[in-house]
Amino acid sequence: MHYFNTAKEKKQFYFTYLAFMLNGILALSIGSLLPFIREARGLGYAFAGLLVSLHSVGNLVSSFTAGALPVLIGRRKSILLFNACYALSYLLILMGNTPVSLVAAFLMTGLARGASSNFGNVTINNLAPGKAGFLNGLHAMFSIGAFLFPIFLTLLTRTDAANWIYACYFMVAMGILSWILYFMVPVDEVKQEGKKEEKSGNFGFFKEPLFYLCTLTLFFYLCAEQGVIGWLITYFVDTGLLSDALSQLMASVLWIMMLAGRLTTAWASERVRKERLLLIMGFGIVVFFFWLLLSRNTALIVIGIMGFGYSMAGIYPTTVSFCGTLIKKYAMAWSFILTMASMGSILMPSVIGRIAEGAGIAYGMSSVVVVVLIDLALIIALNRYIRKERKEEKGEETAK
Repeated sequence: MHYFNTAKEKKQFYFTYLAFMLNGILALSIGSLLPFIREARGLGYAFAGLLVSLHSVGNLVSSFTAGALPVLIGRRKSILLFNACYALSYLLILMGNTPVSLVAAFLMTGLARGASSNFGNVTINNLAPGKAGFLNGLHAMFSIGAFLFPIFLTLLTRTDAANWIYACYFMVAMGILSWILYFMVPVDEVKQEGKKEEKSGNFGFFKEPLFYLCTLTLFFYLCAEQGVIGWLITYFVDTGLLSDALSQLMASVLWIMMLAGRLTTAWASERVRKERLLLIMGFGIVVFFFWLLLSRNTALIVIGIMGFGYSMAGIYPTTVSFCGTLIKKYAMAWSFILTMASMGSILMPSVIGRIAEGAGIAYGMSSVVVVVLIDLALIIALNRYIRKERKEEKGEETAK
């Protein structure tokens, strides 16, 4: 890697990339394992939905804590503390036979995921400031890990579903390997700054329409994303639409298309107005989610999964890019946007589980229709707002 001049920088780069791929394997495996855990532990849909939501709760909590804790105990101790939760969580899934142990396990997977994400993004950004390609590469490694595990689980369980236990042992080993990588990677500790940069009007963003449009767009997007990712395999298996093996494969297809969609969006955003791209993606998730729900044969289901994953891949980063002026102007804006939007990924899996408990998983998954339609309406409103603001700016420039 010619960009990095020292052995320390190269080691930071390669170890962080590899650890982030393991983060993708460890964090996204819960959706693939959920049907097996439900069957083995006799769980209802409502409790399973709570488990998926707890993963998102842990992710949100550690995303914030992992940003502040390094100031108190150092970056290395902080990431090692949180990352140890991966191996411990899968040990709890293996050894624990009570609901409390599963609650703790899924919460811990989220805690480890959020901290690892925070560490990886900060490390690569510090290594290559302003180089978006390196950050895109980092998140591509996460996607690679995310689609590898369902393939591995399919190969392991194709002859005997009980072999999912061995996948958990594998995840414990991957958790330990991830911890070792973070132990070995050279860490630049946090430097205390004498004076913080001041920003105007910390809470003035509450008066900005853009704040509400972006936050709500992200909220309903995350509802759809986490709802589908968390319940997709269970939906296919329990409705009998696909075999266990094909259901696992669909999770890999989804992440492969999300990887392709992220790379396409990064390329297209330099050539097409971002609000137009966002609108196309908004229509895409609606069309392909309806397609997915109405499909009853394998070929059509595959097309639906591919289209949905490809369409939704760029919605989050593109929407966040519209928040840039708010984040720059108001010190507290991003914290509120992130917290309020992330509630969507926490609430929706439980909502689907509750509906599935009473009416079946097909109705539970169908509830996502409401979410994607609301999200499309918000994307249209955000488009109109952005175009209006751009016209007003041009009008002011012409007047000058």
